[in-house]
Amino acid sequence: MHTPASMVMGIVFAPLGLVLVFTAAITPQWREGQARLSMAGPGSLLRAGAKGSGTGARSGSAETLLLLRSDGLWESCLQVEHSELKQCWPVAGPYQRDPRVRLAQGLVLTSLFLCGTGIVLACIGVRCWTDLPLRGVAASGGLLVVIAGLLSLIALGVYTHNLKRLGIDPNQEISNPRSPQLSLYPAGSLYFGWLGSCLQLVGGSALLFSFKRPRCPTCPSRPEQTVCPACHSCPEMTSKTDMDVYEVSC
Repeated sequence: MHTPASMVMGIVFAPLGLVLVFTAAITPQWREGQARLSMAGPGSLLRAGAKGSGTGARSGSAETLLLLRSDGLWESCLQVEHSELKQCWPVAGPYQRDPRVRLAQGLVLTSLFLCGTGIVLACIGVRCWTDLPLRGVAASGGLLVVIAGLLSLIALGVYTHNLKRLGIDPNQEISNPRSPQLSLYPAGSLYFGWLGSCLQLVGGSALLFSFKRPRCPTCPSRPEQTVCPACHSCPEMTSKTDMDVYEVSC
């Protein structure tokens, strides 16, 4: 059986999109930020760690550290620049309770579930071990993959639009103006998510074309009758070899 090109494209792009969205979901680089922290006090642990790693920087008479902060959907990390001092922890506090972060988490999880289910249905519908694919099943899987791509795009859009405001309390900034300010910007996991979502849409749309059945050849002796070689309704068709039948299979 010649598998339609749309099915092949969907079977290739949909799993690739699923892998990229899953990679984006589990990595903590949805947003990154930098902040300079002043090290005060002779017994400061940060001062001792910076001296041991050579990361201290003098600005006038004060030493500062450059902290690198990264946040994901389920994990946050903090690292001192040019050192091995790094710590990661599950998201907590205002960032975890932010309704936009929780919305993104729910949409991404739903997207992954729907995309996986759609890929299973598409694989069953293609049925490469038989003459005729189950076009309705494959197209239904494509519809689920398209919905999954749309959900992940919505999650990424909500997160990106509110990236600098997620988990930040304006009242806390006013009450503590000396706290280090982070300059937040999009990170690599977002780009993985955008690419994976687009691949899901392309793969799902290709599978949707499975609803359209190809035109079957007509019987030479009866041109008004449209037949499929698998039905063996035409004597001219049944006399052909199996190879010829597979070449024009619909």
